[in-house]
Order: sequence, then C-alpha cells, then structure tokens
Amino acid sequence: MQLKESVDRLGLVTSKNANLFEVEYQGEIFSFKPSGKTKAGGIFVGDYVEFGENITKVAKRKNLLIRPPVANIDKMFIVIAPSPKPDFVLVDKLLVYCHLNDITPILVVNKCDLCDDNFKQIVNNSYQKHYKTMFLSAKSGKIEGLEQEISGICVLAGQSAVGKSSLINAIFKKENLAEVGNLSAKVERGKQTTRLIRLYKVGKGYLADTAGFSLLDLSIVGNVDYTELASYYPDFLQGRAKCKYRSCTHEGGDCGVIDQVKKGKITQKRYENYLKILEELKNKKKF
Repeated sequence: MQLKESVDRLGLVTSKNANLFEVEYQGEIFSFKPSGKTKAGGIFVGDYVEFGENITKVAKRKNLLIRPPVANIDKMFIVIAPSPKPDFVLVDKLLVYCHLNDITPILVVNKCDLCDDNFKQIVNNSYQKHYKTMFLSAKSGKIEGLEQEISGICVLAGQSAVGKSSLINAIFKKENLAEVGNLSAKVERGKQTTRLIRLYKVGKGYLADTAGFSLLDLSIVGNVDYTELASYYPDFLQGRAKCKYRSCTHEGGDCGVIDQVKKGKITQKRYENYLKILEELKNKKKF
C-alpha cells in the first residue's frame, strides 16, 4: 500500500526481503525501498520507524539480535528437542544473551513425545526452577499455552531441525506458513531452511521465525568479561554468596558454587557448560 500523506508516522517493520521492507501501521501494510542515510544506518525486522512517503528515521532500539537480525525483542523461546541432540551450551549462551538484553527467556521442549525420563530430568533439574519451561509437540498439535505466552516481539531460537518453523505452522494450523526442513539422518544435523525473516501476528504480539545457529561463537554473549559470567546464572546465586573470594570464578578452591554442585543443588551438566563458556571467554580475552 502506498501512503499519500507526507506526515511521518511510527510503524513496525514486519518483513524484510532483500531491499524491500514491509511496515505495519494501524493494521495496514506499507512497502518501502529505503535509500540514503536511513538505509546506510541499517533497518531490521522489529524496528520501529518513522515514515511518510518513505522511511525517514529508525527509533532507538531496545536490543538487536545480530544473527538473524531482529530488533526490539521482548521474549525469546529457546527451542530444544530430543533430536537433534541438544546443545545445552548453546542454550546457556542464549540465556546469558537474554539476561544481557532485557529479554524474557522461555525454554520450549519440542517433540516432547520423544523425551525419555533422563532427558526430562536434565531439563527439569537444570532449568525449570529458574526459567519457565514448556513441553510441546508441534507434530501432534500439542502446543497448549504457547500462543498465550506471545506478547510484544518474540523470537524462536535454537538449533536447526528442532521444530521452530513447525511450531509456527502449528499455531496458525497451516502446513507451509514457515518452510520446514528435514533432519539429516547421517549426521543428525538440521538443514537450515529459514531464508526470510518475518514477524507473524499472534494475538497481541508478534512472532519471528529465526534461523538455527550453525556456529556457536561468542557473538551471542557479546563482550561479557569472563569474571562476570557467573552473575548471569541465577542458580549460582546462593553458592556465590558463600565463596571465600569475591573474585571467584568457580573453578576450584574454597568455592560455594562448587559446593552446591557437590550437593546436587546445581547440576553437573549445567556447571560443565558454564566452564566451557568461561574457557571460551578467557581465550577470547587473550587475543
């Protein structure tokens, strides 16, 4: 739709395909091909923009997920599944990202009909006490409560082939709203299928399908200093208060966090994930 009036209005960027942007304003969609300073500054799905005959200004962002590019995220649904094998280090990096960027994280276990007791125990013991957790199955249509959790701008994030696009399709009860890829049986890795970032209107909020993370680099957690990493682990809080040294990084010595791990208050897996991310951050600082 073309806007005849020249008065600038504030709309939401709901889609980007190459250099074509769609902006929603009062239930209507306007299409633009930005140029000049606005284009040079970057426009992303989720941005609020002022526009008249063209986009004139991008409003200040709350946050920006670089890969894939989505701005002003309010909630992140971190999707895992029994298959492909979940990478809980990636889950923890995404949780740290949420803490850093004022995003509410919700852990979504898709394909829950395939979960064995051991998998459920890992999820429950490591995350459910501190993060809202949902067990769903897009394939069987068991997605109760998911739509109700969508408010503001929400994203689905996680490995490829865990069923992010399938969850979107289940919400809208359409088979091909979001393109779905098949899991590669040989290497048990998903083929990335999401090519276009789009916000789907769901109730009072919006949901974006986001591509899987194929490279688990440190860009997810930004410039966190390794000495501060533990502060983004809510399950470490009680243990940290009992560490002998305030600068403790919880790798050894008289450490309250390690004591909590020994007592089973913090799961061994969660602690090991922390150490892996800590080591990555340390190595990053050396260069």
